[in-house]
Amino acid sequence: MTSLSAAIEGTLGRLPPHIRAIVLILFATLCFTSMHTVIRYATTTGQIHPFEVAFFRNLFGLLAVLPFALRNGGATFRTRRIKLHALRGIMQVFAMLMFFYALSITPLAKISAVSFTAPLFATLGAIIFLGEKVRMRRIVALILGFTGAMIIVRPGFIELDFGAVLVMTSSSIWACAILIIKSLGRTESSLTITTYQNIFLIPFTLVAAMFFWTWPSWQLLGMFAVMGIFGSLAHVAMAESLKLADATAILPFDFVRLIWASAIGFMVFGEIPEIWTWVGGTVIFASTTYIAFREARLRRLQSAEK
Repeated sequence: MTSLSAAIEGTLGRLPPHIRAIVLILFATLCFTSMHTVIRYATTTGQIHPFEVAFFRNLFGLLAVLPFALRNGGATFRTRRIKLHALRGIMQVFAMLMFFYALSITPLAKISAVSFTAPLFATLGAIIFLGEKVRMRRIVALILGFTGAMIIVRPGFIELDFGAVLVMTSSSIWACAILIIKSLGRTESSLTITTYQNIFLIPFTLVAAMFFWTWPSWQLLGMFAVMGIFGSLAHVAMAESLKLADATAILPFDFVRLIWASAIGFMVFGEIPEIWTWVGGTVIFASTTYIAFREARLRRLQSAEK
C-alpha cells in the first residue's frame, strides 16, 4: 500500500468499504470540478492560453504526488510497462489539450454533461478493438447515450458549439486511455499510474505551451498549484474508489459533477445551464449507468457458469 493510500485509509478507515468508495468518488467529482473552474478562470480572466495551463496542471500535479512517490523508496517508479505508460501519455495529451481549450470557451455545466460520453466511447472501443460481444440492449443504450449528446449540441438547430465538439473528441481519445488504464491497473498502483501520467504529459504539454507562452502572475501560479493538487487528488481518489467497490456501485454518484459544475459555474461565472444541457446530460448518464450495470451482471453470470 502506498503512503497516499495509507493516508486515505487512515482518514476513512472506520467506514465500510462501499461507504468509503462513495465518499472518495464524491470527493473526486468536487476536485475535478474545482480544477476545471481554475482552468476556466485562468483562460478567460487571466488571459493564459489553455495549452500553458495544461502544462502547469501536470507540473504541479507531479509535485503534488512526488513526496508520496518518493516516500516508499522509489517503488512507485518501478514498472515493466513503461511503453504502455508512454502510449497512454501520448493519447492523453491530445485529449487534455482539447478539453482544456474547450473549458476556455464553453460553460462548465455543458462541459461536464458532454464529458459523460467518455464511458460510451470506451464501450464502443472495447467492442471494436477488443472484440467484446455486443447485444441489442447495449446497442440501444449506446444509441441513446449519443442521442443525449446530440440533444446538448443540437446540430442544425443552433450554431455548432465548437467547445462541445472538442469535448466529445477529447472523450473519444480519453476512452482509449481508459482501456489502457484498466490494463495498467492489473499490475500498477493508482499512485504509479498517476505519477507516470504527469511525467509523460509535462514535456508534451510544454512543447504545445511554448507556442503561446505568457508568464503568469504569482497569483495565477498559486492557483495553478492548487489546480495541480486538485487534479492529482481527483485521479488517486477515483482509482482508490474503484478498488473499494464495483464501478456499478459508484458510477451513479459521478452525476454529482454536473451539479457541482452548475453551482460553481453560476456562482463564479454567472453561467446558467440550458435545460437541454440537463436533459442531454441525464440521457447520457442514464445510458452509461445502464451499460455499467449490464456489464457487471454479465460478468457475474459468466463467473457462475465457470
